[in-house]
This record gives sequence, C-alpha cells and structure tokens, in this order.
Amino acid sequence: MDDDGTRGVRGPSADRAPGPAVPPPPAHPPRVLHPATGTHPADRHPADRYPSGPHPGPPAEQRRPGAASAPPVEYGATARPAPAAPPAASPPPGSPVDAWLRTPRPQQDPGVWRYGYTPPPPEESERVSDRSLLVGALIALLSALLLWSLWRNGYLPYRLVPLKLFTPGEWWNPGTSGGPRTIEGSDALTVYEAILFGLLAYGCGRIGNFSELFRRHVAERGQPFLALAAAGAAGLTQLLVWKETLPVVRPVLVLVASVAGGEIYQSQTVVNVIYGLIAAAVLWPFARLGRWRELIAARRGSGVPAPDAEAAPATTTSADQWPELRAAGWADAADTLTAEVRTGRMNDVDVARLRHAWRLATRRPDRLGPLAEAVLRTGGAAALHPSGHRDLPRRTARHDVLTGQVRIGRCADDPHNPYIRRGTGLALDPALLGTSLLAVGPPGAGKSARLIRPVVEALALRALAGQAAVLAVGGAGEPLGPDEAFDVVVRVGHPGSAHDIDLYGGTTDPDEAAAVLAEGLVGDVGSLDSRRAATVLAQLLGPYRAAHGHFPSVPELRELLDGTPAAFAGLRASLEAAGHHAMLRELDARSRQAGGPGDPAPALADRVALLDRPTFAGFFASGPDARPFELRALGQYPLRVRVDLPERGHAEASRLLTRLLLAQFTAITAARTDTSLFVCLVLDDATHAVTAETVRGIRRLRSVNAGAVLALRTVDDVPEALHTPLLGAVGCTAAFSGITTWDGKRFAESWGKEWVETREVAQHTVFADQPFTRALHALRKLVTGKAVTTDAVTVRQVEKERWSASELAYAVPSGHAVIRLANVDGEHAPPLLVHLDG
Repeated sequence: MDDDGTRGVRGPSADRAPGPAVPPPPAHPPRVLHPATGTHPADRHPADRYPSGPHPGPPAEQRRPGAASAPPVEYGATARPAPAAPPAASPPPGSPVDAWLRTPRPQQDPGVWRYGYTPPPPEESERVSDRSLLVGALIALLSALLLWSLWRNGYLPYRLVPLKLFTPGEWWNPGTSGGPRTIEGSDALTVYEAILFGLLAYGCGRIGNFSELFRRHVAERGQPFLALAAAGAAGLTQLLVWKETLPVVRPVLVLVASVAGGEIYQSQTVVNVIYGLIAAAVLWPFARLGRWRELIAARRGSGVPAPDAEAAPATTTSADQWPELRAAGWADAADTLTAEVRTGRMNDVDVARLRHAWRLATRRPDRLGPLAEAVLRTGGAAALHPSGHRDLPRRTARHDVLTGQVRIGRCADDPHNPYIRRGTGLALDPALLGTSLLAVGPPGAGKSARLIRPVVEALALRALAGQAAVLAVGGAGEPLGPDEAFDVVVRVGHPGSAHDIDLYGGTTDPDEAAAVLAEGLVGDVGSLDSRRAATVLAQLLGPYRAAHGHFPSVPELRELLDGTPAAFAGLRASLEAAGHHAMLRELDARSRQAGGPGDPAPALADRVALLDRPTFAGFFASGPDARPFELRALGQYPLRVRVDLPERGHAEASRLLTRLLLAQFTAITAARTDTSLFVCLVLDDATHAVTAETVRGIRRLRSVNAGAVLALRTVDDVPEALHTPLLGAVGCTAAFSGITTWDGKRFAESWGKEWVETREVAQHTVFADQPFTRALHALRKLVTGKAVTTDAVTVRQVEKERWSASELAYAVPSGHAVIRLANVDGEHAPPLLVHLDG
C-alpha cells in the first residue's frame, strides 16, 4: 500500500485502497423482517416505509408527466445482496482491505493526511556544504596523522608522564622521557598507545564530522552501494590491523595474557580463537554500518522487522479482526467480517459503514442482536445504505473513508510553510468542514475540479457509510459527479427532472417560511430591510395557508405581492367562509400597507417574477399533488443530493435559488435536535448568495455538526459590508492562484501576523592605517574592482504578515493555493502553500 490510500485514480499503480468487491445480486434477495413491525419493507404501504418526517421526494406515480422514472428511496429498509460465503478458515492477510486497515493513521495536526503518515527527519539548522564537509574531514584526518606521527617518533615531550603516574617506578628508566625498563613496562606502553590511538581516532571523527560525511555520501545512496562501501572499508581496516599499522592485535594479546596468564598462548587453538574474535570485532561495526543482515535477508526474500519494532501483545487484536465485535461477545460475526475482509469481498466503504452501524447499535442494546444476525446472513452487505450502493461509480480523488479524509494536495517545499509540513499531504475531513470553508479564485484556477469535486466525493462516501448528508449546488454541467453518485438529482427548469425544489423548505409555519423566503428573495438588496420583507410575506402566506391548507405557488404569490384585486378578493372570501378572523386582520393590514413608502412588496414581486417563467412551469408547486424535494430531509437521512441550476439562461434566477438554498440550509440545520449526522452544503458558485443573516447562520453551523463550502470568483461577489464578517465566520479559507491584490489584502488581514527573525547586513568600507595594509587593499581593489568591505549583521525580531497581498497575487504558482485550516475543536494550522492534485 502506498500513502495515497485510494482506488480509482488514474495510473498504473496497483497499490491502491480497497476497491469494491460486491458480489452479484441474486434474482430474489432474502426477506429481512423489519425489527419494529415484523414485516418486510416491501410488504408495507409506500408511505409507511419512511420514518416520521418529510418525504425525500415524490413517488414515481406522482411525478410530473414526462419526468424521468427513478425508483423511490426507502429509508428504514435495507437492501440485501446475496448471502455471504461461509467464513474461510483464517486465510492469510494480504487483501487490499486488509492492508488498508492495518496501515497506521497517527493523530496529527489539522489537515495532515494521516493515512500511512511518517514524520519528516529533524530539521537541520544550518546544512554544511559538501565542499566544506570534505575539506574539514581532510584537515582533521591530516592533523590526526601528524599528531600520531609525532607521538610515535617521540617528538612530544612528557608523553609518558600520565602512564608513569599510575604504574610502578621500577618499570621505567629514570627521567621524564625515559622508556620502559622491564617487559611489564613495554606491555603497559603498548596498551597505553592503543588507548591514546582510540581517543585520537574518536576525536578526529567528531571534529571532522565523518558521520555526516558517511550519511550524506554513502548511506543516502542505499543498497548495494552501502554494503559494498562498508565491505571495502572493512577489508582495508583488517589489512591495517594485521599489518600492525593500527594498534589492535598486540594490545589485545597483552591484556589477555595479563588476565589469563602467558601460558594460555601455548595452545594453538586458543590463539586461533583469539584471532578470530579480533577479526569479528573489527568486522562487526562495518556490518552494522553496511546493513549486511538486511541486504542478505532481502536477497533471500524474507523481510527483517525493524530493530525498534516490538511484537504486539498476545491480547491485542488487529483492526481487520473487528475487536469491537469480539469485545461485545459476537465472535461469530467478527469471524464472518474478518473472512470477508481477507477474501476481498468488502471494500473500504463497507468497513466504515459497519463500524459506524455498530457504534450506533451500542447506544441501543436492542439493536445489537439484529445487526449481528444481519452480519451473519449477509456479511459485508449488512446495514446497507438505503440506495443499495456500496461505492461511488468513480473516484477522482484519494480518500480514506475510515477517517473521512480526502486528500486535495501536497504542501509545497516553500519557506512560508513550516518545515514539518513541507512535503506532507493536505486533507479535508468533517472536523474541518464543520467550521465551513471559503474558496476564492478566478475562473480556471481549479476550484471546482481540485477542491469542490473531491469534497463532494468525500461527503458522498461518508453518506454511503451512514455518517453524513451532502447537498451540492452548481450550474448544469458542472463537474460535481455523475448522476449515479447521488440519491436525488434536481434539475431546475429541466422537463425530465424527477424532483422539484420546495421554496418554503418543508415548513408549515408561515413566519418561518416568510423569514427564509425573504432572505432568499431580497437578502442581497442592501437598501431593503429583510425583516420588513418577511413581515409582508407572512401577512400573505399565513392567510393563504389557512384558507387552502398549503402555501401559494409562484404565480399565486406573485399576484398577491402585486396586489391584484381578484387575488385579494378570492382569498378574503375563502377566509370569511372558513371563519379565520385573525388571518383576515393580517390580510387587511397588508391591504392598508400596500403602496405606501418603503413597501417591499414591489421588490418581492419583481424577484418572484424571475421564477414565474415558462421554463419553470410546473416547478416550485405547493399543492396537494406536488411533492418536491424538501431540504429538511437532509438532517434526517444520509442523503446525497445535487441541484443543477440553469445559470446560462437564467443567471439571476439561479442566484436567487442559491441564496434561498443557503438561507434554508442555515435555518433548518440550526433548528434540528438530532445532530449525530454531519450535514454539509457545497455551493460551487456562491456569487451574490451571502447575506448578513446567512453569515450569522454560518457561524452557528459548527455547533450543530454542519458546515458549508462556498466558492467565489472574488470577495467582491459579497457585499462590502460582509467581507470581514464572512472571513471571520468561516474557519477554513483558500486563496487560489490568480486572485487580485484587493482580495489578497483581505486574506492577509484575516490571517494575521507572526514574529519572524530578520537579518540585516550592512557593508562598511575598511580603512587601513598601515602603509603595507593600504598597499594590499589597493592591489585587491585593482584586481577585483571592489573596495575592501566588512559586513555588519543585525538580527532582530519583527512582526510580519504571514502572506502579504502582493505575494498572494503574484507569488502563488498556477495549480497552487494558500489554505488556512481550523477544526471544530479550536485547533488551527497556519496558511500553507499547497500544490493541488485533487
């Protein structure tokens, strides 16, 4: 396995994350009884297949004539493929899923790609050049040879004084330079010289930095050069040892004789053993340096574990053996899933889905039994997503479904990036998206293909695992993913669309519907108070719903906002006949305020007119026969929804709908009580969609396990008064290459400053006082053409912007972006220059 941890990425490499290994479905899937009703989901009425709450979409028989047929999604029912094969008898590990599960994922800073992460080597404070390193080693070696030559030839005075202080005086001739008198003195001198030679060699190696020289020019070349170089050095050292050029053999023989007695050398076998031990001791350091054992093991085809790798305790269980199921006493279910993993019948989504299902079941002990039984029957197909899908049709990015991360690029080797982050992968996950993300870049910078599409894919995979719901909004034809990757596809204005959009967000409260609709219609009009607009809409929506049981359609709402007498008269008659006197007062108040100064009704009517076009005929219906997709379903089911907007022919209407969806999303997610499901809205183009109210709603998303991803061509697509609040509301920001200096200034201000160390070098001319020195300076200036100067270096701490506006505008290469990340726990990463390869 490589560190990418994905599959489906173009390229010849086969080391990818596990792909789908789904068995072919049978003609008749096994009937699984519903745990609550004791019946099969297919035997119940279609309306009973949904849990309490709004329906995600209309059934096929109630859709618009001519609409494309699509099977209804049954939430609460579980699609089952063929029963899994009997568990194998502990096959050996080796399947892609098995290796994927065993790959470590250490906890790291926000945004670090955790799959197979290995920390970089320690940073070198100042790397010495190769030339200086070689010169220093050569000088240290020559100095050591000179010093040893002076020692051996007796040119160093008092060289025997330390030895004479610790040995008997009768061993030596008189005088400070007198040599040994007895054999014991000669033996002591031999050992003394060997000790001094060892200290001299050690000091020469440390001073000459021979370890760095070996690492840089020998060890970094790898095998087999490392082993051959070590073998050559070992052979040369053995030759010098046995030629007694290096004092090794005689000192060892002297020490052995002094300990065991001289009679030990009368046995030739003992002598041979001693010589063998000396040769082995000389070879051992070179064998360690050359890693001969690893090379021999690699040649034989058997790997050797790392020296610091400790065997796992016998009580621990690897991830592919499902320890959580075994701890709960379901060993049979764990064995079934282990066999599914090792035989390749499960993919990464299956693993993540079943782990999440088991965590949910542990909170409800009554669900543990049915889940375990489902695992025994269907193996990796248990707890399947309501759509019946176990993977996406195609992946264009690298995902780690176990952690929810999607890799979008690699941190560049740039001085702006901290050393520990250079070269590491950058990934996004729900913990980061929960703080919301704002991406700004001109057209063609890669926002959609390199950021938006990978994020949508990651959320869709997490939805298949039952852990998230995603709403992706973009123009028709935008690369947000194929239709098969989504449960609901809404094509606004397309006659073949199977779903509509509910303008009122599925609510039955007129005031709530009016507030959200007013934000979507006129929230971008700075001169108009959205609260007054919401009051006007509430004065119309409340009476209409009381009279007809539903909210008005787009043409009817337009007539009421225009103040058409026939529309008001018909609504008044219906209210009087039903006896809704409170709603009559609301309608009378609207009649009195109509046409007054500052009345927002004309502006609302003009915006509603954008949706009252022949292209949208039949859309946005609200009668009893219309069942549009309700955004409220996102907070209840792991849905994958895509909305295609007609940006080319109806740009203003598309912006209005985008603004409305954003307002509905922030309102609905903030009001939900069950926040176990992560919900995310992805806007491929948020131009003129951000309002003051939605900025406040974005701030509240992180507390309700939700997030929003907004893409803009420039920050000026947002009203100027909202520039600072928007950048402060989102935790993650991305500035793509090609932004203007005005946008760069706003990002630089939001990212703040940091303390850095600066070095200022001032050159001063050297004036000599002596005639000879002045002559040398004159000669140097004549040869080089430059005056003799000296450098004055000033080092100080200053506060500097992390990225300046000019750097963001001109120093970010093509295909790169500067990304600042923060998670919901408050941890953050500095702005990083990232090469996007998503």
